[in-house]
Amino acid sequence: MARYLVRRLAQMVPVFLGATFLIFVMVYALGDPVTALFGDRGPDPATAAALRAEFHLDEPVWRQYVLYMGQIFSGDFGTAFNGEPVTDLMGRAFPISFRLMVIALVLEMILGIALGVVTGLRRGRSLDTSVLMLTLGVIAVPTFVLGTTAQYLFGVRLGWVSPAVSPDPTVRELLLPGLILSLVSLAYVTRLTRTSVAENARADYIRTAVAKGLPRRRVTVRHLLRNSLIPVVTYLGADIGTLMAGAIVTERIFNIQGVGFQLYQGVLRQNSATVVGFVVVLVLIFLLANLFVDILYAVLDPRIRYA
Repeated sequence: MARYLVRRLAQMVPVFLGATFLIFVMVYALGDPVTALFGDRGPDPATAAALRAEFHLDEPVWRQYVLYMGQIFSGDFGTAFNGEPVTDLMGRAFPISFRLMVIALVLEMILGIALGVVTGLRRGRSLDTSVLMLTLGVIAVPTFVLGTTAQYLFGVRLGWVSPAVSPDPTVRELLLPGLILSLVSLAYVTRLTRTSVAENARADYIRTAVAKGLPRRRVTVRHLLRNSLIPVVTYLGADIGTLMAGAIVTERIFNIQGVGFQLYQGVLRQNSATVVGFVVVLVLIFLLANLFVDILYAVLDPRIRYA
């Protein structure tokens, strides 16, 4: 296992550098951030030249990337064009998005796996058909429609929750946005669990366990569910990064100033330091989440061993 971890960590280095360089080039291709900073008025030539020299925008792209990565490895993620350090933006945004991600992940794990197991064991029955139709509808309806409808119904009409959250939202305030954020992933987890459970329920080791007289609950939890969760864990591991970075629509609907909000503002204002800085952290989160998933495989399935 130790050799495998060292090998995986070594493999993460070129992936990390390649992903961050690609994002850096894409942000650079958006246009001149100095011109975007001044808007329609147009920058003074001397001021624009000074800003380009300060932020190394007059250097080639590859050199800008090398200089920027050198700053990151020293703990400096740069400064936004409003004069605020990017680390300060991260300090406010990531805790909010992390709480939102945890709520969404817990909801899709509990509800998605539970619904998937129930429908997988009752494949072809009315409950299975109803849940499949419901998940298909959730996947088909856009998130902004679900979010605005839930915000109006539960926030305005019923008054159960606040239509918009505070700048530093509590877990209770994030329950409804977390549910909206998790709906699509919850539908996929349900369908994925259902398919895996239905396939493994006909496997020889399940028939053997039943023939030995083991209780049905033990067969389901210790044997069927444990092996059926491997593809679900793969999806959940990849979904962590998606939930952290893909909450732009949800955060805009509920006025949540998290990672998605900061990325949106950074792209809108062509603030390369903000966009690249946030994406670098998200790439690290995604890589570490996938490494954790690979390690978890060996826990779920003893047949999997890493040399």
